[in-house]
Amino acid sequence: MAGLTLKQQRFADEYIICANVEQAALKAGYSRSYARANAYKLLANVSIKAYVDERLEALNSEKVADQQEVMEFLTSVMRGEVTEPVPIFVGDGFQEVMNLKPNVQARRAAAVDLGKRYGMWTEKIEQTNRNIEIVVGDWDADDED
Repeated sequence: MAGLTLKQQRFADEYIICANVEQAALKAGYSRSYARANAYKLLANVSIKAYVDERLEALNSEKVADQQEVMEFLTSVMRGEVTEPVPIFVGDGFQEVMNLKPNVQARRAAAVDLGKRYGMWTEKIEQTNRNIEIVVGDWDADDED
């Protein structure tokens, strides 16, 4: 990131890892006396704070699946393209791990979730509209006589 020295960037990266200002400053190469007394000032630096915030946001977004990834996963489960390690009893008290495709129940659940996303399971209700004409003032016309 532009505007940061190599030492400042190392500090920011270490701070992201340990979340301790003093330790991050020491690991980045700042002196012990500076780290104890003034390391908090590094986080007050606008460029360092922006870099830390940007990196944390990127890390968080990488951890969370987006809509496309979820849809692709559900589709691959529905189609039986993924496998799951399952222990299988082979005799004499031994098990073997085999990679099996999802069972019909899992594939059906993925299909239902996909169908919900695309609105395939909504009921369609036919509605007929009746027009009711209301003329304001007609009901009290007799009262004025």
